[in-house]
Amino acid sequence: MKREAPQASAATVSAAAQRHQQDYLSYLTHERRLSANTIGSYKRDIDALIQLAGDGNLGELQVHQIRRFVAQLHARGLDGRSIARMLSAWRGLYRYLVRDRGFKANPCVGIRAPKVARRLPHAQSPDEAARLMNIDEDETLALRDKAMFELFYSSGLRLSELTGLALGDINAADGTVRVTGKGGKTRVVPVGRHALAALDGWLTQRALLARGDANEDETALFLGQGGRRLGARAVQLRFKHWAAKLGLDRSLHPHVLRHSFASHVLQSSGDLRAVQEMLGHASISTTQVYTQLDFQHLAKVYDAAHPRARRKTNRRGT
Repeated sequence: MKREAPQASAATVSAAAQRHQQDYLSYLTHERRLSANTIGSYKRDIDALIQLAGDGNLGELQVHQIRRFVAQLHARGLDGRSIARMLSAWRGLYRYLVRDRGFKANPCVGIRAPKVARRLPHAQSPDEAARLMNIDEDETLALRDKAMFELFYSSGLRLSELTGLALGDINAADGTVRVTGKGGKTRVVPVGRHALAALDGWLTQRALLARGDANEDETALFLGQGGRRLGARAVQLRFKHWAAKLGLDRSLHPHVLRHSFASHVLQSSGDLRAVQEMLGHASISTTQVYTQLDFQHLAKVYDAAHPRARRKTNRRGT
C-alpha cells in the first residue's frame, strides 16, 4: 500500500516564511543598501503577509488568496494607500523569491489596492506660518528651533532632510542649502533672508553645544542638548511645544511647513515645474496636488466676494 508523503507542519511552514523574509531583508540591506527605516517598513508589511497566510506555504499562494488578503485588510479599516504599500512590498518579496529561491510565480502581479479619495495636504495661510516663526526668545533651544522652522518654511524641506543636514550644506554666501532627499538624490534649494538670519543666530549657540572631545566630530547642523544630531521625533516634539506656546493648533506637524511653502510659492509664481524641482518630487503629478489647494483658495475668495456666489440670501419664499 502506497504511503502518503508527510505534510509540513504549520510551524515548519511559518519558519520557512520567516527565513525567506530574513533573506530578502538581508538582500535589501546589503545589496540594495536601503535605509533602516525602509527595511523596518518592509518587515512590517511582510509580517502582515505571513500572518494572513497562516499555515499556508508562501510558494503555494495563488492570486485569489492574495485578493482575499487585500479584502481582509480593507475590511479591518486599512486605507487604499496602506494596502498599496503592502502590495508593493509583497511584490518585491516574490520577485526576489522567483529570481533567487526558485519560486514559480509572483501571485501579487496585477492586483491593485482599493481606490481612495486623494487627500489634499494641509497648508497654513502666510499669516499662520508667520505666527509659528514668531519666536523672540534668545535661549539656545529657542534660537535653534526658530532656525529650524524658518528653514523648513523657506526651503520646503522634508523632516528627514532637515535632520540630515550637515554644517557644510548651508551656503550663506549663495543663499542656498544642499539637500539629500529620497533615494539619495541631491538638490540645491534657495534659502530666504529670514532663514539665513535665524541660522546665523543659531550657529553661534551651536558652537557651545558642540564643545567637548565627545562632540568635536559632530557635523550635524542641528544638535540636541547633548551635542548630538537632533532626531526627527525631537523636532516633532519641539514643533508641538511651540504650537501650544504660540496659541496654534497642537496637532500641527512639521510637514505642514513644507506644504505651506509649496502652496504659497505656487500661488505667487504659478511655476509648477520650479516648485517640483525645489520640493524634490520625481513626478510632476505629485506636485500638481498643490494646484488644487490654490484653486480652493480662489474658490473661497470668489464665494466671499462675488454677489452671485453667496449661498445665503435674505429673500423670502421661493
